[in-house]
Parts: sequence; C-alpha cells; structure tokens
Amino acid sequence: MQLGKLSEAEAATRRHLQDHADSAEAHFLLGFILFREIGAKWREAGKEQGESLLYSSGDASGSLAEFRDAKAKESLAEFTAGARARRPNAFDLKIVALDYILLKDYIDADQWLTGSLQGDSRDAQAWYYLGRTKYSESQFPQSIEAFEQCLKLEPHNVQAEYNVGLSFEALGKGDQAIQAFENAIAWEAEGPVKDPEPFVELAHLYLQENQPEKAVPYLLQSIAIRPNVSKAHEELGKAYSLLDRLPEAQGELEKAVVLEPATASLRCMLGKVYRQEGMVSRAKAEFDRCVALQQSQSAKPSEAELEKEKNTGHEE
Repeated sequence: MQLGKLSEAEAATRRHLQDHADSAEAHFLLGFILFREIGAKWREAGKEQGESLLYSSGDASGSLAEFRDAKAKESLAEFTAGARARRPNAFDLKIVALDYILLKDYIDADQWLTGSLQGDSRDAQAWYYLGRTKYSESQFPQSIEAFEQCLKLEPHNVQAEYNVGLSFEALGKGDQAIQAFENAIAWEAEGPVKDPEPFVELAHLYLQENQPEKAVPYLLQSIAIRPNVSKAHEELGKAYSLLDRLPEAQGELEKAVVLEPATASLRCMLGKVYRQEGMVSRAKAEFDRCVALQQSQSAKPSEAELEKEKNTGHEE
C-alpha cells in the first residue's frame, strides 16, 4: 500500500483474512485500502479538480460515481467487521467519516469526525472535513469554527481559508468572505500548486455587487491556472456582458457551453447575448435547447425521489 500498489495490497490483505477472519487490524487495513482505491481511480480518470471534485455532489459520470459509492460501502463494511474485535482509533474513525462524506451521508460523517477529533484533536485534516460536513449541513458558524481549528494547526491552508470564505458568503457576510478569498489567493502565491476556485468565487462576489470590472482580472487568472472550468468562463461571460463587451461575452459563454453542453442556464445566457448582438437564428436555437434541457431535467426523478423509490422497494 505504501508503494501505491493498492490492488496487490488488497489481495494480500484478503488472503490474510481467509486464515485470520477475526483480525481487527486486517479489516481496518482493508477498509483503508478500499478507501484509497477511490482516490486512485479518480486520478486515473484525469479529474483535474482532484479531491474537491471527489467529495462534491453531482460530480461524476455514472460508472465513476458507482465505483466510488460501491468502494465506500465495501470500506465501511470492513471497518464494521474490525470494530467487532477492537475499538477503532481516531484515524480509523476519520476514514469511516470520509467514506460517509463520499456517500453524501453528512449526519453520520459529522458523528464519526467528532469522535475522531475527541481521540486526536490535532488532526488538521479531520478539522477540515468536519468544516466541510458542517457546511453541507448548512451549519455555517460551526463550519467556520472547524476551519479555523484547521488553520491553527496548518496556517496558510488555502483550501481551509477558501472554505471560510464560502461559509461567510453563505451567511451573507460579503466583506469577510472577500477577505478570506483574498487571503487564500495571496497564500497560493507562496506555493507551487495553484487552485482557481478562490479566484472564481471572489469574482462571483464582485459580480453580485455589480462590480464586473473587479471580477474580470480574477477570472482571467483563474482561466490561466485551469482553462477547462466551465464556471470561470460562465462568470467571465457574465462580466463581459455587464460591461457591454458582447463579442467577448459570446466567446466565453460558448466555451462554457462546450464544457457543459447539458446545462440549460448556459444555453439561455448565450441565447440572450446572441439576441443582443442581433444574431436572431442563433439566439432562437439556444433558447430552444435551453427549454428542451429544462423539460428533460424536470422529467427525470430527483435523487431524493430515487432514494425513496429504492427504500420502498426494500420494504416491499
């Protein structure tokens, strides 16, 4: 496992369990290996957004999402088997919590992260994911507290500070959100890895405040870091449209549509720009696509409806 040979590690651990079925250490190890395989699969799929995408919702193609969910459930089953023989330690509980986050079960994730931190209060990663879990539960003051604990242990953690900004934004505290995003951007300059998200979110705030001229430079920097993020092109298209720079708005929204062709709102935005430019036939085509996509989406059952149907089937 330490060499990154996860398939070999899984096979070796399963062989060991054939003769030592009651080994808590082996079950916990297998649970961790299965968890690690999810991240490895994500990297193989070429997901540029990495961990942030892995833990977000509505983020993957069917087969990739199915692999993630199946492995997370397998991993949880191994931790459950191990817990019959030995109480899980703080690290084990953290991995259990991360499995639940992958499955979008934030209530259980919250419980196990809290338990993990009771065992090891200096685990910066656990504090970070507790913050993400609290954010997903719309407990924004608590999410800020958790991210601040992470930052005490890891000053200049860009992702933690970025999420502080998201939490303040959710609370309607724009000035504090802007400060957090600016901090994250400044800290990024100190390291080799750049993340476009703070740039995009700061620009989004400026657009909400009707200051598109401030948003544009941040969006251009975001696109320079990672050109294939649809939201950055969408926000830049909005900014150019507000500044009456319609050809540039058209170009950015066309790029966003190429990256996310099934997003109805993008089609409508592009249609409006075409109409402003006098491109009547193009505008009509985009509005028609927008309506068709909206109708298609409304005809599909929601995740909640699918879950209800699945549970009803189990009861029957």
